[in-house]
Amino acid sequence: MSLVRLLGFTTLACGCVVGRYREVATSREVSYVEEKGKACGSHGHRRNHTIVSERLAAVLPVALASRAS
Repeated sequence: MSLVRLLGFTTLACGCVVGRYREVATSREVSYVEEKGKACGSHGHRRNHTIVSERLAAVLPVALASRAS
């Protein structure tokens, strides 16, 4: 387990909410599915699991819901 800093949340077109985090030790960015959308049919979107950043960029986000300071 590593210490992470919240960068913000994004809502995907499928309704899933994804949180973006940065690992403090390595500065690597990690994206987790915080909440699965009710109409989401993707088996790769599982709550509390990572999502690949390249796939995240391919599924255009609806809006940036929040941004940590």
